[in-house]
Amino acid sequence: MSEPILTASGLTKVFGDHTAVDDVSFALPEGGSLAIVGESGSGKTTVAKLLTGLERATAGSIMACGRDRSLPARSAAERRRRGAEVQIVFQDPYSSLDPRQSGADSIDEVRRLHRGGSRAERAARVTELADLVGLDNRQLHALPRDLSGGQRQRIAIARALAAEPRILVLDESVAALDVSIQAQILNMLGDIRDATGVSYILISHDLAVVRQLTDDAIVMHRGRVVEAGPTARILDDPQEDYTRLLRDSVPRPGWKPQRRQVA
Repeated sequence: MSEPILTASGLTKVFGDHTAVDDVSFALPEGGSLAIVGESGSGKTTVAKLLTGLERATAGSIMACGRDRSLPARSAAERRRRGAEVQIVFQDPYSSLDPRQSGADSIDEVRRLHRGGSRAERAARVTELADLVGLDNRQLHALPRDLSGGQRQRIAIARALAAEPRILVLDESVAALDVSIQAQILNMLGDIRDATGVSYILISHDLAVVRQLTDDAIVMHRGRVVEAGPTARILDDPQEDYTRLLRDSVPRPGWKPQRRQVA
């Protein structure tokens, strides 16, 4: 079996007197998909920031693409390389996109920074990425304010893919979208994974989304991993009370809120 493309070991992040992430470990196979699941405040988004370098771990290590990301980058070239290897797509594409840039310009900027190439080569790649995420020419050249939420998220995904990352972190990336648009984006992400071999880490509280897109999952509660394993097993046969509480809280026909409490 090949080495995992990403391994986190003993990740810990302390903010003042609050431990947001407490001794978290997991591995992501190359071409695989891993969900990090939990309610608000569980520490899952902090893990995403640690993986992408937006936060520095208090303790623990991260190996990605065969390199140790625990230490600060020593040069601008190393920062660019790290950025190309691991990209992130946030929940709110409107706040993460430059309102003055068209989608095409936003994608081209990332391409120029991380991969270079002539203007013509970059333009051709922008068009390829637009096709990959299902954007037409008008949408590609529009400003973010003139696009729907789903179209803006497609721009954000194409922009991340412009760096040709080996790992894509999706931080609640469909949470703000209508259910029908969510389904379209999730199907698109599945197709992209098949086409490119990119590995996914999905940060989510939505178990339906987790089931559709990921092979494996870890469940976080109060900064710690309380359960880990194949996604289907965790959702169909959870072993921990907290995981069962999450599953039982998913709305469904005839659903009534569960009164069970988890300490």
